[in-house]
Amino acid sequence: MLSTAFFGGVVILASVLTAIAGLVVARRRIPLPVRERHTTAIGTIYAAVYVLFGLAAGFSLFSVWQEFQTAYKTTEAEASSVETIYRLGGGFPEPVRGQVQQLAESYARAAVEEWPLLEQAQSSPHADTLLDELRRGVQDIEPATDAQGALRTQALEELNELEAARVLRLVLAREGLPYILWVVLVVGGILTVAFPYLFGIDAAWLHTATVVGLTVLVALILCVIGILDYPFGGGVGVQPESFEVVLREIGGNGGGP
Repeated sequence: MLSTAFFGGVVILASVLTAIAGLVVARRRIPLPVRERHTTAIGTIYAAVYVLFGLAAGFSLFSVWQEFQTAYKTTEAEASSVETIYRLGGGFPEPVRGQVQQLAESYARAAVEEWPLLEQAQSSPHADTLLDELRRGVQDIEPATDAQGALRTQALEELNELEAARVLRLVLAREGLPYILWVVLVVGGILTVAFPYLFGIDAAWLHTATVVGLTVLVALILCVIGILDYPFGGGVGVQPESFEVVLREIGGNGGGP
């Protein structure tokens, strides 16, 4: 959380300082009478600019927020499938019971340990190996009773859901907004901040306050989009709490179904 706040603060501060520098240059290069004569025309163009930027920013915020929510729900679903498989494994005789439950618990631990890799858009080969071993372990079960056959079928269905959730989680960790959309956001943000340079505002402090306020707002919006764009990164991203809860549950309650 601290690193995310620090990063956001640095971006906003750098944006404000850059905007002020640009305003100082614009006020020196463009005389006030010239700016006053063209304020109305520039204001009309500026209205179109900030509306278009607002639409792009709003669409992007909605998109990354939906992605963030999907990442959260996917992580919960994956952890829930691990716990279900662990519980189902308790219905099999030894040594299959111990093998399935041990692999399920090991996968949950590997998923927790994988989280730092997700921030770098990478995955854990160890977790992949454990998941493959878990599937083979369940597939190789030879049910001795109809009840065990039903448990095996349920376990295979949960494994399918587990693998699908894992794939989606890794995709969400690696893919963000399209590059071209970031170009639109950044260029739109710059234009939104720069156009007020041309307004015929005489008082320097008022002109500066206007530009600074607008810059803070635009930079804050872009920071939020950037943070949510990678839902498993940073202090406000999705955390492996669901897997940690599962580990506490299966560790504390044993292996009964």
